[in-house]
Amino acid sequence: MYIKAEACSVCLSLKKVRGWLFVLLFFSFCSSICFAEDSLPYYRPASENRISSDWLLYRPQSAQFNLYIPEIYGQAAALYQWVDIRRDRPFRISFTAKKDLCLFINNQLLFTADSVATYELNLSKYIKSDKPTDRYLLCVWHPLEQPDVATFKNAQDTELMASATSRKRSLIRNKVHNVPNYNTFIISLLFLGVLYGILRTSYTSDFYSLFRIGSFTRRSALDEGFLAKPISSWSSILFLIAFSLSFALLIVAIHTNIQNVVIFNRLFAVSEKAIITRILFYTFLILSFLLLKFLFLTLMGYVFDLTALVSLQYREFIRTTLFLGISLPMVMMLYLALNSIMPNTVLLISNVVVTCILIITVIRIIYTLNKKVTLRNLHLFSYICATEIIPLIILLKLIVFNY
Repeated sequence: MYIKAEACSVCLSLKKVRGWLFVLLFFSFCSSICFAEDSLPYYRPASENRISSDWLLYRPQSAQFNLYIPEIYGQAAALYQWVDIRRDRPFRISFTAKKDLCLFINNQLLFTADSVATYELNLSKYIKSDKPTDRYLLCVWHPLEQPDVATFKNAQDTELMASATSRKRSLIRNKVHNVPNYNTFIISLLFLGVLYGILRTSYTSDFYSLFRIGSFTRRSALDEGFLAKPISSWSSILFLIAFSLSFALLIVAIHTNIQNVVIFNRLFAVSEKAIITRILFYTFLILSFLLLKFLFLTLMGYVFDLTALVSLQYREFIRTTLFLGISLPMVMMLYLALNSIMPNTVLLISNVVVTCILIITVIRIIYTLNKKVTLRNLHLFSYICATEIIPLIILLKLIVFNY
């Protein structure tokens, strides 16, 4: 009785030992698989008409191909790869080869490099099989050293990488070109300040007759100083140049940040990259407009038989334009200080200032002419529309609403 019980206990203990041994063997097997997977990368053959970065090494001892790992196998003169080639599609590869490098497909010589260079081959042209798609053994061999298989790439991938690189460089180059040249604006603004300083020191009476609020509100001031003959002296020309430069700086600054549409680009070609050239161009354009305004008024006065109003109208135009134009350098300083953090606000302020200068100038001219001659006459009203209202609408469209 006791012998049977002891035998049963021994059997149970043996079963437990076998169970634990089975568990240990199972975990040992799993760990060996995990170690093998960590040691050797999984090899996947390339898809159709594509070469992969995984190469094989032929082992004569086992007559098998093993995945080539340089850290394990060291140098090898010949490396292999299974490739699936479809004849009706190009299979272009590019690689850098040293002299005497050879390529084989199914142990048939395909290519021999005659010098050190970068080559490109279409492997589909060398396939003579009747099957549309088949697997071939590609071999890269060099008689003296290991071939540099890291340079073997699919030509399509190389072209895509080159295209992406060129697009990236183009974006960086455009981004650099789109950054406004603040140094040019700062130097131009300093020059403008020096010019106004010279005018204030050398032509004090003319300066105060223009920029004093009391002189601006007095109608008799039009007969004082250079306003009596606004374009007959060098001081008046310098005042016009100062205004033209400040207005040109503001136009170029707004234009640089908003869009790539050059003002008056249908009439003149101005380079986008040369900011100084553009500033000088707009300065000349604005100065020409101020000077030719007198000829335009003379012509329209002759047409409407209102020549007596031309001188008064032009003097009021010059006085109001120059007086309000003193605010433009302040807008430029605001642009240089806040444009990088609040560009939309700076744009809005500059557009409001330019609009106010143009509209207030026209209103002031109409007010001055109305003091001399009543505007209830339809003939006179047509003259005001032709000389002031229509040019105002054109300038607003070109300078303000174009942005």
